[in-house]
Amino acid sequence: MRLAVLVSGSGTNLQAVLDATEAAGAAGASFEVVVVGADRDGTRGVGRAQERGIPTFVCRVPDHDSRADWDADLTRLVAAHEPDLVVSAGFMKVLGPVFLEAFRVVNTHPALLPSFPGAHGVRDALAHGVVVTGCTCHWVDAGVDTGPIIDQRAVRVAPGDDEGSLHERIKEQERAMLVEVLTSLARDRSWR
Repeated sequence: MRLAVLVSGSGTNLQAVLDATEAAGAAGASFEVVVVGADRDGTRGVGRAQERGIPTFVCRVPDHDSRADWDADLTRLVAAHEPDLVVSAGFMKVLGPVFLEAFRVVNTHPALLPSFPGAHGVRDALAHGVVVTGCTCHWVDAGVDTGPIIDQRAVRVAPGDDEGSLHERIKEQERAMLVEVLTSLARDRSWR
């Protein structure tokens, strides 16, 4: 299964996918990353891909006349690599209708959806006083974190947790969940 991975930051989810591919070995890998794209310059995620010789691109919203133009350009850049699936791995942009028409996309989110959607899931969960939160992998649709849920993992909030400590524990579960979901999707292509 050919993956295009979109990142906005450090690329730890991308690293988990790359590590899983490497651990499986070239012959036994059920998926491969064929391109990594970012929405801003200088991301560690792009650096991780470049270190592995994976093609990369940057597609910034401010470089386009409109959000629709950005969406069309992002679609073109990804389509050039003919992915079977796109992984939004910490990509902090809402994908537009042209992109979502062209590709199936999975996303990970640091909360147990439908609770706490949006960019501040961990902070919002702490502010609400939950004792259990977690992460979700879901199909991307036109909404913000509203697509059908594929998998979830629970994480207990520890006494004294702040946003950073809780988010780190969630990210550990998120990375493992993402690799398992991709492995499962590579084996069962009925989602295509």
